[in-house]
Amino acid sequence: MPQLAILFLLVLPVDRLLAQGNGQLAFVPLFNGKNLDGWVDVNTSKETWKVKNGTLICSGKPIGVMRSDRQYENFVLEVEWKHMEAGGNSGIFIWSEGTPQEHDPLTKAIEVQMLELDYARQHNATDDYVHGELFPTMGMTAIPDNPRGIRSKSLEKRCKGKGEWNKYVVVAVDGTVKLSVNGKFVNGLRASERKKGYICLEAEGAEIHFRNMRIMELPGGITTPEQVAPVVH
Repeated sequence: MPQLAILFLLVLPVDRLLAQGNGQLAFVPLFNGKNLDGWVDVNTSKETWKVKNGTLICSGKPIGVMRSDRQYENFVLEVEWKHMEAGGNSGIFIWSEGTPQEHDPLTKAIEVQMLELDYARQHNATDDYVHGELFPTMGMTAIPDNPRGIRSKSLEKRCKGKGEWNKYVVVAVDGTVKLSVNGKFVNGLRASERKKGYICLEAEGAEIHFRNMRIMELPGGITTPEQVAPVVH
């Protein structure tokens, strides 16, 4: 049985899978490779995001986010990314409020960390597995699988350095997140405070490229209003 299918069996109740027997699950582009349709600039600039040859190029400046034009609950997200600077910092926010904090340009969410390998050395980090971390931001709560404080660290160092493409597969179901880095699931968290929200791309000071970003929406769950991010109009 394929690895992804096994993971579905682990995170989705069997009765919910059976209920989808006649449904069609399929990937659709989250970034169309041509323009920024489907995305809303929250607090960056027109110069922050550009599309070239099927690649979404983020300058990293100013620090802020661009969000999806609607919310997502349960899904599988695939994305390829590469940093262009040593020590670059970026990430994807899921189940996000889609708005910045009063005193911070970033948003309350679960962050899927994207760090260039030299970040740990540049910042005197004691653990160089920070490249593929998962963690709640801005007061969000969740339980890490592999704790480093409130963060969950990857069990293996699998990311590639600047100028090389990495592939993440993010499985987000019913408050649980699992992360595959370049072909292997190595991280996770559970009991996220929010289980539905926006997807945001982060600009955080360094140039990063994204491509082949697509999403497969999965069946919804029992999600209370308090577990849904506020709708942004």
